Amino acid sequence: MKSFISVLLVGVFFLASCKKNIELYPLSNVTTATFYKNSTDIQTALIGCYNGMQKPLLEEWKMSELRSDNAIMGNPASKSVPNRDLSDLDLFIPNTSHQGIFNFWINTYANIRNVNLILNSLNVNYTPTAGSMTADTSAVSISSSDKKVLSAEAAFIRAYHYFNLVRQFGGVFLIHEPLSPFDATSLNRVSSAEIYKLIVADLSYAIANGATMKYASIPAPSLGRVNSWTAKAMLAKVYLTLNRKAEAIPLLNDVIANSGYGLVSTYGDVFSISNEMNREILFAIRYKAGGIGLGSSFPNAFAPELSGTAVIIGDGGGFNTPSPDLNLLYAANDLRKAISIGEYGSTKVLYPKKMISPVSIVNDAENDWIVMRYADVLLMLAEAQGNSAASLSLINQTRKRAGLTDLLPAAVNTVASFERELANERKLEFAFENVRWYDLLRYNTTMTTITAEQTLKNHYSATYTAHYGRYPSPRPTLAQIQAYVTKDRLLLPIPQREIDNNTTLKIPQNPGY
Repeated sequence: MKSFISVLLVGVFFLASCKKNIELYPLSNVTTATFYKNSTDIQTALIGCYNGMQKPLLEEWKMSELRSDNAIMGNPASKSVPNRDLSDLDLFIPNTSHQGIFNFWINTYANIRNVNLILNSLNVNYTPTAGSMTADTSAVSISSSDKKVLSAEAAFIRAYHYFNLVRQFGGVFLIHEPLSPFDATSLNRVSSAEIYKLIVADLSYAIANGATMKYASIPAPSLGRVNSWTAKAMLAKVYLTLNRKAEAIPLLNDVIANSGYGLVSTYGDVFSISNEMNREILFAIRYKAGGIGLGSSFPNAFAPELSGTAVIIGDGGGFNTPSPDLNLLYAANDLRKAISIGEYGSTKVLYPKKMISPVSIVNDAENDWIVMRYADVLLMLAEAQGNSAASLSLINQTRKRAGLTDLLPAAVNTVASFERELANERKLEFAFENVRWYDLLRYNTTMTTITAEQTLKNHYSATYTAHYGRYPSPRPTLAQIQAYVTKDRLLLPIPQREIDNNTTLKIPQNPGY
């Protein structure tokens, strides 16, 4: 935890730089009820919540990209415990005490707590029975406009966290206000539907109260902060996940027609560290290089193992390795491939190139992590509308930028062909952005010809000889690996510590564990 002086210095750095948020938690070594007295206090705490999003992100790729058909463990023959833990996630056999799962869980709930403290101080409350948010007078000295905007940002962050939790674990603990340790012992899991009610309420509140300037009018200090457009795009994704496509369509059309966001002309420019928070990026989790403890560790984690300084200073971990089937899916003239996937050495070891930039210090990269961008808005609208000429036109916008020819209605003339083209386009467009796994989960509800289970079984089949068949003994057969993928195991286990530490309630584990 940071001291009071550290928090103030961090807040000054953010306001002065107009560029990056800073990693910290709101204070816990003073009474938060008395600390948050004015707008500056809330701003400082909110900056901490933005950067509290970084810690869960350290684990999220393991539970999204690695469990999808996009990535594999780089060294199948390794017997080290960290590599085997990652392989267990890849194979859908993690144990209930898996450290990475626990880290993701505890760090997500830690930041939810931080957000709840802010919303509680502003007297912005969620009512579970009504599934709605209310804002009443608070003791904090803050203007009405500041209260709306800052509480909207906080509500979005909470919704973001719960959206990830419910997709990864199903029904979890619904904590929407500060909670004492004693009270926590009487709190059990709720249904996924109850979690989604909170998410929809939070995002609806963020839409109604967030900033509404078009992209070109957003002041430099506000680039990177949540606004109403960010919340609309995220709520549309929530509605798609719930198969409420009709409710997603007007939100997406509004972002396209009125937000001022749009595609940048070159795919590589989306991810360039010299072009951060460009007009395509509706929201990103931000990092700042420079030896101040705020840089990203992903480039060093994802660069090829034992590559020395050939790819990045300080060598790489070899994690999040692109799968051979993803590599082969790109057309020869798809401009995205050279940006997304790199090849190292004479054996052409694959690595996720789009996430890597040069560093001066190990684990201190500038790369922001993009959460929502305009290309996703276009392709979500195509998904919501279904097979039509209008939907193909949306898909063709990202294909054109990638150097590909247009899809034509005469060729994409069935539901199956449309779903295949859309799913492949999303897979290639958002590779290594923690999107594919959530897409596969959604397709189980929203598509008629694509399922997560069959997609993963096909991936294992295509990759077994080159990768999974090289695992150390006892080596599982292809049939065994495919059998690991079940509907139950699409969800992660509730961390065993949560179950064991509560002696008051029996907390149910997810089926299959």
